[in-house]
Amino acid sequence: MNRTKNRPLVRGQISPLLAVSFATCCAVPGVALLTWGVNPLTGALGLFNIFLYTCCYTPLKRISIANTWVGAVVGAIPPVMGWTAATGSLDAGAFLLGGILYSWQFPHFNALSWGLREDYSRGGYCMMSVTHPGLCRRVALRHCLALIALSAAAPVLDVTTWTLPVIALPINLYITYLGFRFYTDADRRSSRRLFFCSLWHLPLLLLLMLTCKRRPATDPGPPQS
Repeated sequence: MNRTKNRPLVRGQISPLLAVSFATCCAVPGVALLTWGVNPLTGALGLFNIFLYTCCYTPLKRISIANTWVGAVVGAIPPVMGWTAATGSLDAGAFLLGGILYSWQFPHFNALSWGLREDYSRGGYCMMSVTHPGLCRRVALRHCLALIALSAAAPVLDVTTWTLPVIALPINLYITYLGFRFYTDADRRSSRRLFFCSLWHLPLLLLLMLTCKRRPATDPGPPQS
């Protein structure tokens, strides 16, 4: 594939054994630091994500289009880990952040893969854009709409104030519009527009969430005598 042909492992600059050794040397202390330096729940999520990426997502890329959904879970777990690192628990906020990252990845990756269909086909990868192009576009649009719903769910779950769904609506509607154009036009131009929109949409949405986060109730203190 053109997008990966210059990577050190592909070019033979390093051996598969060295690559696995380096990955192990990063993974083991990384999980240990998360477990003992943060909390066991965050460490367990990190370990699970390594397993999911290496043992499920990567092999599935040559077997089934299900790899895209598994990969979306892999991408959704890091913000969940951030939440558990800060709070020590898996609650509504963790699942909301994970859900946003999960849904965002479909317009992002499906639009990207649309322009790389020939590369993926030559490489023997089983991607929606190659084997199920109609599904690829439908799923991207569906998850653009899901971002609107998830933004509306944030105040319901007490993660943000009700300001968020209002101020996030323009950018959510815009990415949905581009998702619809990708669905109807099915060309490189519409896929590129959707892909580049996804690059700024996610950080802006997260910044808006931070701005509109729900403040904890102020401790009233001891009753006055």
